[in-house]
This record gives sequence, C-alpha cells and structure tokens, in this order.
Amino acid sequence: MKIIFLDHDSVICLARQWGSRFNKMKEYESVNGRTPDQKLPVHFRFDDFDKKAVRVLNNILSLTDAEIVVSSDWRLHATLEELQEFYLAQGICKAPIAVTPHLRDFDFEMSERISRTMNLEAGRTCEIRRWLQENSIENWIVVDDLAMVDLGDRFIWTPLSREGIKQSGVFEKIVQRLNSNANTEQ
Repeated sequence: MKIIFLDHDSVICLARQWGSRFNKMKEYESVNGRTPDQKLPVHFRFDDFDKKAVRVLNNILSLTDAEIVVSSDWRLHATLEELQEFYLAQGICKAPIAVTPHLRDFDFEMSERISRTMNLEAGRTCEIRRWLQENSIENWIVVDDLAMVDLGDRFIWTPLSREGIKQSGVFEKIVQRLNSNANTEQ
C-alpha cells in the first residue's frame, strides 16, 4: 500500500478559499438558526478545496494508486466518516482511509513541550511516525506546507499558500517518489 499523508491548508485548500466557511455558516444559520460549529454539517464547517488542486490530487491518485491519510489539523474537527464525505463532495476520487493520531492522545508530555515551543512540524512528524509504526506500508510521502525536513525525501513541501499541490514540480515529485521501488524503508 502507498500512502500520501495529506495536509489541507496551503496544499489543497488554498489561500483563495480560506474563510469561505464563514459565508457557508451564515447561509446555513439563516435557514436553521445558530448552531454550534461541531453540530454543523461537515460541508458548512470547512473551507472548500481548490478545484485545480483537486484535479492535480486526483491525477496523482490515479497514477500512483495511493491512499490518503489525513494529517491536517482538520482531523481534529471532524470524524473520519465526515472527512470522507467531505472529500467525495469536493470532487476527490478517493476518500481518506485514516487520520493520523493526535499527539496529545499518545504522548501528553511531548505534546505539552511542543505546544510551549510552537513547533508544529515536530508534532505532526511524531503523529505521522506513530501512524506508520502501527501500520504496514509499502511506500509513503508527506505533502505539507509545514517544513517537516526531518522526514528527508519522503517530505514534499508546498510553501506557496496560493499554489499548494499545483506548485511547479510538486506533482512530478509525488508521482516519482510514490512509484519508486527505492522508497521502501520506513
């Protein structure tokens, strides 16, 4: 099995989409009244994915036969089933198969240390490594806007918040690394 650990913001939900959830929430609440965020249907809770980024991701999934594991903090605000529904509604051809664990759930002390130092990269790296320890995976990569350089060539950076996965060279790196037989050690 091949896995893409996928962040959302600045990867498939780009800067132009940020805040779109607020208009969707207003629309929902004008019909249904004030609703706590966690009770809103998933479509109204999150910003939309960029349509071109979705096409790029779908092409990657088609060429690599990879599965998606959500590493984005969005996983803290929805169940896996809700994220699966959201992905399909946004036009992604495959729903995620899992989410990474939350650092606080398996290493409270490290979570507190990271919270104090604001090192989000270290926390997300630990969460991904924990998921990998618990699952047998043939090949994997991480696509994120956080600079998770400790992951070496398994990490693909998308630092441009308006481009995300559409950035020049990102598509090629993902496909090449997922389809490479040399990328089999964990």
